Amino acid sequence: MTVRPTVPTFCEEDPPMKPQQTRPPRPATGRPTPPTPSVTRIPRWSTEPVGGTAVQDTAVYDTVLPPGVLTGLDGVEAGAALLAAHARVLAALCGEPVIVTGFRPRAGAAPEARRLDTGVATWRELVTAAGRPGADGAGFETVLDPAGDGGAPAGDVVLTVGLVQPAGADAGSATGGAVLRLRHRTDVVDAGCAARIAGYHLAALAALAADPDAPPAQGHLLDDAELHHQVTGRDGPDRELPPYRFHELFEQRVAAHPDAVAAELGDRRWTYRELNTRANRLARALLDRGLTPEGPVAVVTERNLEWMAAVLAVFKAGGAYLPIEPHFPAERITTTLSRAGCRLVLTEPASRAHLDGALISLPGIRTVDVDDPGLAALPGTDLGLVVGPDRLAYLYFTSGSTGVPKGAMCEHAGMLNHLLAKIEDLGIGEGQAVAQTAPQCFDISLWQLVAALLVGGRTVLVPQDLILDVARYVDRLAAARVNVVQVVPSYLEVVLSYLDAHPHPLPDLHTVSTTGEALKAESAARFFTARPGVRLVNAYGLTETSDDITHAVLERLPEHGRVPLGRPVRNTSVRVVDEDLLPVPLGAPGEIVCSGVCVGRGYIGDPERTRAAFTTDPYRPDRRLYRSGDRGRWLPDGTLEFLGRRDTQVKIRGFRIEIGEVENTLARVPGVRDAAVVVAERTGGNAHLVAFYAAAAPIEEGLLRERLSASLPAYMVPSEFHHRDALPLTANSKIDTKALTALAAGPGTAEPPAPADGFEAPVGPTEQRIARVVARVLDLPAGRVGRRDHFFDLGGTSLSAVRVVVGLDRAVSLADIARHPVLADLAAVVDGRVEAAADTGRTV
Repeated sequence: MTVRPTVPTFCEEDPPMKPQQTRPPRPATGRPTPPTPSVTRIPRWSTEPVGGTAVQDTAVYDTVLPPGVLTGLDGVEAGAALLAAHARVLAALCGEPVIVTGFRPRAGAAPEARRLDTGVATWRELVTAAGRPGADGAGFETVLDPAGDGGAPAGDVVLTVGLVQPAGADAGSATGGAVLRLRHRTDVVDAGCAARIAGYHLAALAALAADPDAPPAQGHLLDDAELHHQVTGRDGPDRELPPYRFHELFEQRVAAHPDAVAAELGDRRWTYRELNTRANRLARALLDRGLTPEGPVAVVTERNLEWMAAVLAVFKAGGAYLPIEPHFPAERITTTLSRAGCRLVLTEPASRAHLDGALISLPGIRTVDVDDPGLAALPGTDLGLVVGPDRLAYLYFTSGSTGVPKGAMCEHAGMLNHLLAKIEDLGIGEGQAVAQTAPQCFDISLWQLVAALLVGGRTVLVPQDLILDVARYVDRLAAARVNVVQVVPSYLEVVLSYLDAHPHPLPDLHTVSTTGEALKAESAARFFTARPGVRLVNAYGLTETSDDITHAVLERLPEHGRVPLGRPVRNTSVRVVDEDLLPVPLGAPGEIVCSGVCVGRGYIGDPERTRAAFTTDPYRPDRRLYRSGDRGRWLPDGTLEFLGRRDTQVKIRGFRIEIGEVENTLARVPGVRDAAVVVAERTGGNAHLVAFYAAAAPIEEGLLRERLSASLPAYMVPSEFHHRDALPLTANSKIDTKALTALAAGPGTAEPPAPADGFEAPVGPTEQRIARVVARVLDLPAGRVGRRDHFFDLGGTSLSAVRVVVGLDRAVSLADIARHPVLADLAAVVDGRVEAAADTGRTV
């Protein structure tokens, strides 16, 4: 049987996200060995380039070498020692152990390229390698000149490092006095950065002299001032947390204005008093059924007002909130409930189809119907239970590379700190409305649901069908007078496209937040053009850190033309570090780590994965530290920039997905010998999962979808499957994911059948128009969409279907595409409406 997507939900759709914390294997030096760079580029760090716009404006920075610093190795020339130290500095600046630099072997000679591996076992080996010529033809942008002052940077060179000797002095003498001179282009390196780079050279030379048999990569090069600045000076602002939990602060708001509207869904509205009363009764029902402190309580409902009451009830009763979407496969629900040790479920009759299937194998779990009329007999007053700040607040299960989801545990203090950060940085005030749009399995759904309740605001729950109909979505934001909304960047593009064609004032909207994907500069620029005066807040965070840990609050695109992750939020420390958790130089790439109240406990029932990602902060032993697996770097303006993942995790539209989990599930399908999954991105940011599998013969795609859908959420099921007799391998006999990614991104992976296999070109103006829009949205070659092609088989998703609706100026609806995904059938629907409208004198 061929399984087709039904009306896809926004949370179900397109693939992936980021996999997990799988660390690459380490060679003997203790560090991964990335590919050799062709040109080693140092970080661009210049806040105010001297000399205006002329890129060749240069400056000089001198520092005196301490006595004896170049005599660490007997019989070694000063030039070789200096080159080894220079290589170590470049490795720290670029984040790669293998570097390429220019080297002037003698006074007056032209610089020649030298390639050095700083990941060797000892300084002696590095110094020996520095004495050998090599790397012919390689480019470089730094030059080391041990016999002169380096000369002014020229051509592609941006930094020269030279050694200037005082008159009559010997470079190797114990008296020293030699000057290390840096000449740098001011548009690339400013004076402060030049001083730091000079200090890194001194630190490297000192390490070489102190212990020639130590690994060059050992330790860091930062001086005390920079180390202190990175460990404490870049923290978020210190703010004292209130001595209450979130639900207690909500109860204070209930007392202050009980009849104010707390939440609305369509025409339904609940006041603060109504919401609080319902939550209190549900909380008592949980306690009556044996809920213990920190006991996980699964909430399996749709995104409705009852969901909101259920979440509050769990907190009030001292339990731990465990969100589960009702449409998840029964196998997935079973796994989640089992791993969490969950014994209680809050649910509703309309959300029990898959849940009941899951509970067959879990007979000890008790359920509570959120609409049970018997709840009315329970007291609706506040419970007054004591819940400490270090008590478990919630668990969110994310994808796991081994095929088993992992449940991230976060505490009340971290949750409250994040809610207050959202209120402060997004400007949420009393009486203001926050849109709740994210699915329950996405951790941002929680702050969207409850943050407004802390300040006397209003939560506007936006149903899924409205989100997938952009016109109705925008109308809802306007009608509900929404002030703050959060979207993923790919959906923001859809909304902006709609607003371009259908301008809408949205006078109450003052802040739009983006999260879940990298926000492109083009999208940000387009946003500010379309919505001047509306702030754009780019948020970054992780489930394990109580959600977002940085905010970039923007009123315009930064002058450097990039969209940063921003600065750490309140009570949060964010650093960029190397493999040993040592801060890297400012501007250098490294792993983003976080410590502070926001860091959760780890993964429930999974000590091994907890140890891999959570540890003690080496600089603040009273704090937990989380290793994100994301790579980033600090920018001169004090903000953080995202550089990608260090492992196989992906994140699309906010959903974290471990590629390994999808691959392992696909590999379990009978007949599949090997499997690999990659991410392909088409024009417009339409990213999706593409699966490749090796088997003796092709397997029906519908069967593959059916098998994967039985255990994976729909957003983790690849949109394309491609059979190969064997998957391509690298020289190390590993699956060549780069080759597969290139195949997935090429025009051949999702092409419709060739004419010999029954391909039919579109017929008539309606089919041709739809084919053009579909091809543009899915980034397919013109003329390669046939009239018998199935939209979802071409790689379509719910979000790309929304783009088609916008591209056709709403001549079709999302429901039309779901019911009639074959192009010819969809065109017939449009033509039928045109004919019917003509008969009645209406317009379509």
